[in-house]
Amino acid sequence: MDVISTDHLPPGERFDFWRDVNAKVFVPYDLRCDPQLERGFRGRVDVTGFGGVQAILITSMPHSVHRTPKLIRQADPEVFKLGCMVRGAGMIVQDRRHAHFGVGELMLFDTSRPYVAELHPHVPVSQLLLLRFPRTLLPLPARDVRKLGALRLPAAGGVAALSSQFLLQLARRMGELSPVDTTRLSTLALDVLTVALADALETQAVVPRQSRRRALVAQIHAYVREHLGDANLTPESIAATHHISVRYLHKLFEEEEHTVAGWVRQRRLEQCRRDLAEPELSGRSIQAIAGQWGFRNPTHFSQAFRSAYGLSPLQFRRQTAAVHADRTGVHGIAWTSPDTP
Repeated sequence: MDVISTDHLPPGERFDFWRDVNAKVFVPYDLRCDPQLERGFRGRVDVTGFGGVQAILITSMPHSVHRTPKLIRQADPEVFKLGCMVRGAGMIVQDRRHAHFGVGELMLFDTSRPYVAELHPHVPVSQLLLLRFPRTLLPLPARDVRKLGALRLPAAGGVAALSSQFLLQLARRMGELSPVDTTRLSTLALDVLTVALADALETQAVVPRQSRRRALVAQIHAYVREHLGDANLTPESIAATHHISVRYLHKLFEEEEHTVAGWVRQRRLEQCRRDLAEPELSGRSIQAIAGQWGFRNPTHFSQAFRSAYGLSPLQFRRQTAAVHADRTGVHGIAWTSPDTP
């Protein structure tokens, strides 16, 4: 990952440097900033690439970006930029459409047509994640592409919300993720985005089968994670919610090399393991934690946990508590009833 920052420059040179950075990392722009802010301007760009897609995390003070017809004639790489607001707020105007976007909301920029984008002037520092990718990666009819500029996709619900989740996760963990992880998240985000845009444009038939399948699996995974504590979470209920047959649901998971029940059980065990390792939850019983994540039978939970992690839930909790005590210098933990969860 490459990092470019204005911090090493004298204040008077920073915004000019920021202009140069944007022209080299993206496409030629006319950048503008309030003169009072320009004197002490600060900005940072984290860039990572994978295949034909570039992930760019921008952290900066307020300014505006103008993509003019003259600049488009100078250079037009025919790319889209998918923006996800991580912190702050912004707006975009393109093709006579004007849209504001906040944290988690998505905005699609078409760099082949003029637009103006702005980070909210009343937010001291905003953060925006951009995926920059060739238009060819969005398999939509050319006649519909012109409808996409300044298209705002809310994060509140629906398939578009998944792209938001993936991109927020990518932004928060960009420095930790391996190239494989980054590629997976970005691919999923683009698959889900393609499905969301096709649905909005009523051109679902043009979406490649694999993209639609991956987007559907991602939707199902997200749904399951949100409902892990529901004891009635079954293949039947999952299939009904997503308007598919139980047989097709099982087929999707077979292609992912999991069974439906096995995938759900593993996600529940992961949540239980996380909570059992949390010192702040040490006063909560093991049975209560298991029940919160959908395990209603304590014996079944204990057996599943031991099979997955090689320790009983109580042994695991004791072990992690001891490790935490060693790290923090706290000793002499009293266990009121060692044999009772």
